[in-house]
Amino acid sequence: MNATPSPYRVRPGPEAFLAPAAATRGVVLPEPGQGLVEGLPVPEDDALEAIAQKLVAARNPTLFPGPQILWARSPRGLAKAAALLELAAAVPGLRLIPMPDYRPKYPRIHPDREINPNHPNLTIWHNEIDVCLFAGVHCHYANIALKIIRASTPCYTIALCGERGHEDAMITLRDADAATIGRLTRAVERARKGAHHD
Repeated sequence: MNATPSPYRVRPGPEAFLAPAAATRGVVLPEPGQGLVEGLPVPEDDALEAIAQKLVAARNPTLFPGPQILWARSPRGLAKAAALLELAAAVPGLRLIPMPDYRPKYPRIHPDREINPNHPNLTIWHNEIDVCLFAGVHCHYANIALKIIRASTPCYTIALCGERGHEDAMITLRDADAATIGRLTRAVERARKGAHHD
């Protein structure tokens, strides 16, 4: 008798020396109005709530803003940057470690000041990051870094994508603009109030 295989779940690692691309395991990008939570499609509001819960419960949450945010090249990027600063203020203890470009940082990375997208695990390990949030990182580099993190660390990854999302993140939102980030900030505020009442 053939049992139906369980869907592949995108969960914290370390998974393997070379983690498989989630797309090769059947994970598909979310449709408009959806997000992915551990590889499964959910309504966007549910994904926002899941992100808020992870950020509030984290010991060392860290935001990795990428070049699309850092270099202020468009009004959209500036609006997202302002929204991310409001989010950072709402999450207790949230650190910001920038990813200003994608060049390999050799011979030495300063992992407390910058993330090397070619070896993001070094920054994760050095800072003992348990939950990280990508925003403003170009899709092709985000996907590589997310796979490396999943392969070799137990860090829970979240990606706020301005395009179609990232199947290699544990939670991802697509079409994430400043308004979406504002909704996430409000979800974080609700999660913090809920945590104080428990």
